[in-house]
Amino acid sequence: MLFDTHAHMDDRAFDEDRAELLSSLPGQGLALVLNPGCSLASSRNVDKLTKEYDYIYGAVGSHPDVADEVDEAVLEEYRVLCKQNPKIKAIGEIGLDYHYEDIPRDIQQKAFRLQMQLAKELDMPVIVHERDAHEDGLRIIDEFPEVKGVFHCYSGSLEMAKELVKRGWYIGFTGVLTFKNARKAVEVAANIPLDRLVLETDCPYMSPEPFRGKRNDPGKLYRMAEKLAEIRGLTVEEIHTITTENGKRLYRI
Repeated sequence: MLFDTHAHMDDRAFDEDRAELLSSLPGQGLALVLNPGCSLASSRNVDKLTKEYDYIYGAVGSHPDVADEVDEAVLEEYRVLCKQNPKIKAIGEIGLDYHYEDIPRDIQQKAFRLQMQLAKELDMPVIVHERDAHEDGLRIIDEFPEVKGVFHCYSGSLEMAKELVKRGWYIGFTGVLTFKNARKAVEVAANIPLDRLVLETDCPYMSPEPFRGKRNDPGKLYRMAEKLAEIRGLTVEEIHTITTENGKRLYRI
């Protein structure tokens, strides 16, 4: 059985068949799914999903693309959701994204710090989205040494991954691991400790081969498990067990 540690099942890409797809996942080998929030609105939807499906857990937070929504009122709603719903297991998806810079860097950094502070207050792990912001991302997490979590859809170097692991963090791998040109992801997956690896679809994005270009969903997570087994010289069953236990430990499930 597998644990999809990062799936956006609340995304509008699933509006037409969400219930049917979610009902089918346990039969496809999915034991657990963690659905992070990306905004206040999506975090509210995540809260509802966790109450409708036994195997779905959630996180609440504002992605750097909507960092300008983060204020005391939003943080208070996240605080309440975390305290009232025991299936909300993390603060996320939060972080920095300098790729397009639709939101100024200083606003992204402020929102990141505020949500890291909330995680510290609530003693919860975080889900970090970091793109083209490696130096600032490391600098900010180092300001909160008590807070740990996962760098999801990891895109950094092996050296940075090793630094994160030293700090007690997990590294999340998506369908990128299966891409023919994914040398960096494969190098990281091959060289960091097995107990720090988690698998995720990041659906509806990041579909693995041979589904690249199509809508992703947790039922395709098996492809990442197969690739990781190949990289590490283990059986697929061993990878299922290891990565599921890692995800449960990360999110205290």
